[in-house]
Amino acid sequence: MGGLQLVESPVALRLLSTAPRPRRRLSLATFGHVLRPFRGCNSMICVSNARQTHVEVSSTYLYKLTVPKKVKFSTRSTSASVQPVTQDITEDMHKDYPISGDEIRTRFLNFYASRGHKILPSASLVPDDPTVLLTIAGMLQFKPIFLGKEPRSVPCATTSQRCIRTNDVENVGKTTRHHTFFEMLGNFSFGDYFKKEAIVWAWELTTKEYKLPPERLWISVFKDDDEAFSIWHDEIGVPKERIKRLGEDDNFWTSGITGPCGPCSEIYYDFHPDRGYESADLGDDSRFIEFYNLVFMQYNKKDDGSLEPLKQKNIDTGMGLERMARILQQVPNNYETDLIFPIIQKAANLAMISYAKADDATKTNLKIIGDHMRAVVYLISDAVLPSNIGRGYVVRRLIRRVVRIGRLLGIKDAGEGNPDGAFLPGLAKTVIELSNQIDPDVTGRMPHILEELKREELRFVQTLERGEKLLDQFLASALLNASTNGDRPCLAGRDVFLLYDTYGFPVEITAEAAEERGVSLDMNGFHIEMENQRRQSQAAHSAVKLSVGNEVELAESVPDTEFLGYDMLSASAIIKGLLLNGEPVTEVAGGSDVEIMLDRTPFYAESGGQIGDNGFLHCKGAEDSKDTAIVEVKDVQKSIGNIFVHKGTIKEGKIEIGLEVNAIVDPTLRQRAKVHHTATHLLQAALKNVIGQETSQAGSLVAFDRLRFDFNFHRPLSEHELMKIEELINQWISDSTLLQTKVMPLLDAKKAGAVAMFGEKYGEQVRVVEVPGVSMELCGGTHVTNTSEIRGFKIISEQGIASGIRRIEAVAGEAFIEYVTARDNSMRHLCSVLKVKAEDVTGRVENILEELRIARNEVTALRTRVAVLKATALVNKACIVGTTNIRVVVESMDDTDADSLRNAAEYLVDSLQDPAAIVLGSCPGDGKVSLVAAFTPSVVKMGIQAGKFIGAIAKLCGGGGGGKPNFAQAGGRKPENLSDALEKARVELIAALDGKTS
Repeated sequence: MGGLQLVESPVALRLLSTAPRPRRRLSLATFGHVLRPFRGCNSMICVSNARQTHVEVSSTYLYKLTVPKKVKFSTRSTSASVQPVTQDITEDMHKDYPISGDEIRTRFLNFYASRGHKILPSASLVPDDPTVLLTIAGMLQFKPIFLGKEPRSVPCATTSQRCIRTNDVENVGKTTRHHTFFEMLGNFSFGDYFKKEAIVWAWELTTKEYKLPPERLWISVFKDDDEAFSIWHDEIGVPKERIKRLGEDDNFWTSGITGPCGPCSEIYYDFHPDRGYESADLGDDSRFIEFYNLVFMQYNKKDDGSLEPLKQKNIDTGMGLERMARILQQVPNNYETDLIFPIIQKAANLAMISYAKADDATKTNLKIIGDHMRAVVYLISDAVLPSNIGRGYVVRRLIRRVVRIGRLLGIKDAGEGNPDGAFLPGLAKTVIELSNQIDPDVTGRMPHILEELKREELRFVQTLERGEKLLDQFLASALLNASTNGDRPCLAGRDVFLLYDTYGFPVEITAEAAEERGVSLDMNGFHIEMENQRRQSQAAHSAVKLSVGNEVELAESVPDTEFLGYDMLSASAIIKGLLLNGEPVTEVAGGSDVEIMLDRTPFYAESGGQIGDNGFLHCKGAEDSKDTAIVEVKDVQKSIGNIFVHKGTIKEGKIEIGLEVNAIVDPTLRQRAKVHHTATHLLQAALKNVIGQETSQAGSLVAFDRLRFDFNFHRPLSEHELMKIEELINQWISDSTLLQTKVMPLLDAKKAGAVAMFGEKYGEQVRVVEVPGVSMELCGGTHVTNTSEIRGFKIISEQGIASGIRRIEAVAGEAFIEYVTARDNSMRHLCSVLKVKAEDVTGRVENILEELRIARNEVTALRTRVAVLKATALVNKACIVGTTNIRVVVESMDDTDADSLRNAAEYLVDSLQDPAAIVLGSCPGDGKVSLVAAFTPSVVKMGIQAGKFIGAIAKLCGGGGGGKPNFAQAGGRKPENLSDALEKARVELIAALDGKTS
């Protein structure tokens, strides 16, 4: 028999019960702290500020209590003992780094700035490039420049780019260098300098600025790049033995499926130069780490894999900040640098674990947490929210890995008195504290980030607890089948898919759990299930969209579109590109749906929540036609770069590339969009005024007939708040304020107080739309000239669309007039029907509803009386079963609804008394079947449960159901089978009861 064990240390008091005894009472003299459960317990025990506190402690769980150094304690348990803890769990393994990660970043940027490079901010993790899901390299924001699609604003630049890569996620924490989130330091030349300068500066930065010993540096070059080899050996002086020629897989860099590419040269650091030159392998991670990659961008890779020379030779380099920090800070892996280790230490503290004393598996898990938390914080900061598709799935997958690992380590909450049990927000705060130099804006987004993480964590914990039970069943079944058949245990693909599709288990988490039990996954079966679902989903979508390949081809052959729509609604233009069914063509005949690219346009392309313009393109027909061609434009979207794609139908004639057109925007619809867009700005200002400045936009739709605005808020808005918002907006409308628009540098706009759309990407120059004294936002949309053009504003609805996200739908302008007119017409009709005045409608409706409520209650009471009367007659029909005289009733009660059927069953149980078993069925109408089972305690003790029994019977009626062992309900859709189902119930129930008592 064990007992209760108290363990004291300078920072922690641990209470460990090792005996499976009933709950016992413990007395602790504390200073007011929280006794938190660890490993396997969901509850929390609070220790009050009293000097002497009594707490109930389950003898099957380990609890931990953070206390001051000299805490006093006592126990009223004869088996308790005190032992010292030798390891302080909050140790700081790396108190004194020789250089900080922030300093490494700053030195890199300043080094290249002193050599003519402009320091530019990191781009968003969401790239403006359809060939790449997330930003994977520093060069992505410059891809249009490398392609020659955009003019260079500077000849060369330097950045510290936030990046996400998930192709090696299974290696995170297991190796010294793999990450999902990392910073890529880079210097870029846009046709300015090339190979020689890039190599010379890289060597100077590495050996002089960072003072790395030259004898520890190795070089790799592309096998055919003699020029790079010569520069490294002849001009820099690197011995030939330390220069390796490698193949295309290692030293030819591409940015994606297509795009800029070229040979590269890499610099490696040698941790063990004592091993010599012979047989040195740069792929040996225990000896070498590659930290600087110089890409000599000379080509553009096309869809067919061919390479074409770029118009200008460019330089793209990348230095992994985490890798350089590992080298300069002299730590054994990237995770123990000051960039990541504070997050790991926070997780270790929450788990009450000593990182220094932890085993390898625990350290790996802590490293995964440290890595993934950085990724999810910055992804959410860039408006990538958890979902089951695309970028959102990346976030969800990483969050769920952290939650599952945290639970395995025993982390239940943030250790900050957090009542909801979420621990991700606590870790996220540490990430954000480290973010000031990476992205200072993350701090301002902290409330949204923490709320999103908490919501996703708690949602997954609920799913996880349900899914874990099912996963355990699946794994146990797989192990049992394997032991029976002598096969290797394998989890069926359909089960993997069920966990993924229904319970939200990423396949990777299922695989990790299975691996722990020695079970493999049937991935082929899983992919078959996924493909079946994908085909079903695709059948529901028929919209024609540009393929990635065609978008890239467009970017190469079609110039960016000049937008004229701020100043004019019609303009002449030239057709520069045509797509028919998503494929590039040179001409299109009448009657076809077509996508048209023009050199310039007055049509607004959908962006910033505002939908694209509608209108017409008028043009002369092709050379062999004298007819005028007319295209009805129904939508306008943006493709790669700034290419506007006009989607529409050719109403007359035919068109071809090169024809001149007259592009005419529908002025009425444009005005409706302008009104709703300006009203959206006023709505955001009113929300901040009424419910608080902390609320922020989470999405919007600016349409011709309405506006929709999503915002972060934790509760529904009251009627008073909605009325106040409407009053404010309508007052601003009546103030007849002139709007002001101007283009200015992004930093100046932010300093002036302009509100940026959360998650939106902005260039160095931004357009600011201001309603003086009311609103100032960064916005590229179209707006009214004066607020009086809006005429009126009305909120149609306010509702929650997700946890912490509210949505307002409203109308303004002509849509407002139409809405008010329709509502007035409805009111007049209602007054006519009710025969009351408008001011009396509310009272009359309330009276009718009260009368209806009373009538319904009377009907329910009558139905219950009828059901009880019918049940009274059934008492005498009870048959006696077994030696214990169990009274059994299995009958049909015609035209009885589910509630009355339940009341009848309860009446029979009370009347027949224990032991009794009742099964009743009814067809209340509408093709439905209702079933109920009620068993007394004696019957339940025999092992016959109402929930399981009624569920099996309900299947015969095309339905299902369940409930408690003593009472359960079910339903079905096959009333014609009720008689047979009840007969089967009678036979099986009597047989089961008879067997239990004989």
